[in-house]
Amino acid sequence: MAVSFSGVGELPVRDPVTGPHGLVPIRWYYPAVASPEVAPVPTIVWVHGGGFFAGGLNQPEAHNVALALAQRGLPVLTVDYRLAPLPGLPWTRRAGGRPRGRVPLPVEDVLAAFQSVSSQSPGGVVLGGASAGACLASAAALKAVDMNLAPRGVIIAYGFFHSSHPRSRKIQRRIHDHRRLTHSRWLLNTVNRNYAGSRVALTDRYAFPGGHDLRGFPPTLMINADRDAMRASGDRFATELLRAGIDVKQHTPPRNRHGFLNRPHLDAFPTAIDVMASWSLTR
Repeated sequence: MAVSFSGVGELPVRDPVTGPHGLVPIRWYYPAVASPEVAPVPTIVWVHGGGFFAGGLNQPEAHNVALALAQRGLPVLTVDYRLAPLPGLPWTRRAGGRPRGRVPLPVEDVLAAFQSVSSQSPGGVVLGGASAGACLASAAALKAVDMNLAPRGVIIAYGFFHSSHPRSRKIQRRIHDHRRLTHSRWLLNTVNRNYAGSRVALTDRYAFPGGHDLRGFPPTLMINADRDAMRASGDRFATELLRAGIDVKQHTPPRNRHGFLNRPHLDAFPTAIDVMASWSLTR
């Protein structure tokens, strides 16, 4: 079920969204005050991260990001897309018995949430996400473009977009903690293979848009983490977008690591939110 917040602290209002594979849980966040004299603003459809197999609507990367954007005047819808199986444990289900699913189910869940909003938002829709959610948002945006339903813009935060992570010794040398192992190229590629489920799916442009034809992709705000192994994919994807003639703005807060939007106490959190809100309001 969906949950709607009409201002911080108010009781939720529930409303389901139906996708091609059943109900897609979502959560709405609305600005506390809306002035009829203000021009229509875009709705943000936001997708959390978690390696494709973890995460949910309550994690800060979803809930706190959406609250912060709503406080800056933007309505936000967060998407609880179908999670991939746990690596090595394909038979497990999510809490509550929800089934898991690989490509293309998660992208189709995100696309269904986007489509449910696109015809009802006078200000258009900005589609965005963080980490694995950035890959899903980009894939859904690419599919929407091919369906002549292009979003107004795309926000992608410290995402990875290629089925095989690019090598970058320069970036890898900037990582000094446990992420040297947990975000190693080998493990990241293993996560991608788990999400895809087959070699054919790894080459699907709607699974990993990086390295494919990106002509017509919406204007994009690319937010990277300075000390993040996944920045190698983000940097390459930004270059690919620019070569395709896409308007790309890049923001990389210094001395920050992967997942800083999941840590609202960090200084980089409100700074990135301000950048996201300002960019969205000028689309």
